Amino acid sequence: MASGIANITKIPELRKRILFTIAMIGLYRIGIFVPTPGINVEALQRVFASGTVFEIFNLFSGGALENFSVLALGIMPYISASIIIQLLTVVVPSLSQLQKEGESGRQKISQYTRYGTVLLCCVQSFGIAFGLQQQGVLLSGVGGPSFFFTTLVTLTAGTILLMWLGEQITERGIGNGISLIIFAGIVARIPSGFRDAWSTKDQFGGLFGFLLLVAFIVGIIATIIFFERAHRRIPIQYAKRVIGRKLYGGQSTHLPLKINTAGVIPPIFASSLILFPATIAQFVQNEKIQSLAMMLSQGWPHLILYIGLIIFFTYFYTAVTFNPVDVADNIKKHGGFIPGIRPGSNTSDFIDRILSRITLGGALYLSFVCVLPQILISQFGIPSNLAFTFGGTSLLIVVGVGIDTLSQIETHLLSRQYEGLMGERIGRFRGRR
Repeated sequence: MASGIANITKIPELRKRILFTIAMIGLYRIGIFVPTPGINVEALQRVFASGTVFEIFNLFSGGALENFSVLALGIMPYISASIIIQLLTVVVPSLSQLQKEGESGRQKISQYTRYGTVLLCCVQSFGIAFGLQQQGVLLSGVGGPSFFFTTLVTLTAGTILLMWLGEQITERGIGNGISLIIFAGIVARIPSGFRDAWSTKDQFGGLFGFLLLVAFIVGIIATIIFFERAHRRIPIQYAKRVIGRKLYGGQSTHLPLKINTAGVIPPIFASSLILFPATIAQFVQNEKIQSLAMMLSQGWPHLILYIGLIIFFTYFYTAVTFNPVDVADNIKKHGGFIPGIRPGSNTSDFIDRILSRITLGGALYLSFVCVLPQILISQFGIPSNLAFTFGGTSLLIVVGVGIDTLSQIETHLLSRQYEGLMGERIGRFRGRR
């Protein structure tokens, strides 16, 4: 691996891409500490108490929402707009047709996603500004329409800046820019997590408990890597065809079906839905809403509902992003078939049946990783900030983005006839796609 890292410096293009990515991430981290005008940050801390949907937004914004900086909304509006547009392509024929038009269609869909991002930013920033004014966390003399307008423009511009940074990283850097921005925000909290774990090690067994916690984290990371790279291979045979005087085809290949096709989208959706009543209860003083929020935020009802929602969204998002009928049609058009299965509808039914079975394993794996922090808190007395830093959705994102970025770096090395990062004996990195 040391020789693979040394080979990175020998490729000027790869070296420039990595340095550019680091510079853009550094610019993003600087923006987190630029405050939004008119907010009393100390009084703001009580609004972002544990158990509200703001906790998720603060995680993905890298702490920008907690400081209420100009990047307080983070990149979540762009991700939400992308998911909405992706879901609309299934039900809106015009968007579905655009998706099949190649590069020009993808550019138009990207443009619609940007418009949706701006719209979501305006709605969210206005809602947050209104909620903060109701909570009384503004500086003296601040408020009214001028505060709403300033906050709306500032937060929207911050998210647009992050969206631009992510696109620049994707185009001129290494890895997926949007994913790396989220990755950087989560990773920045890890050193403070280890510091808190060391300072509170007496709560869970002293030095031995601390080392056991580190070993447990390593084991969870290894488990996530295993499941993120796991897939079921369906054999595909292509028939021989004579074109002119040459014989084409006749080769065997496979169709890889990932165990976790949905990625981290199901935990994000499930967490947002469960924590939404708690967020409403914080702004609305209603006993029924507060009792419902209390029931959904702790105990076995919370865990059962959380796992059920993760399983549901895993199947739902897999069905949206993977269409067995289109895959079967593409295999048939290229003269391929699955041995023992007739082309056409039989092939799509076969693929759908296998995908449904392995998706259950992926949903259970996601459920285990996401409920693990709550089990650590309730059963082993691990502090909540440590449990959610080293487990759950944050660890899924860190490991997944890390695998994808390393696989892209290795692709640059192998394309220039250098040895990969892991060497020939150990193997190669392969991204989630």
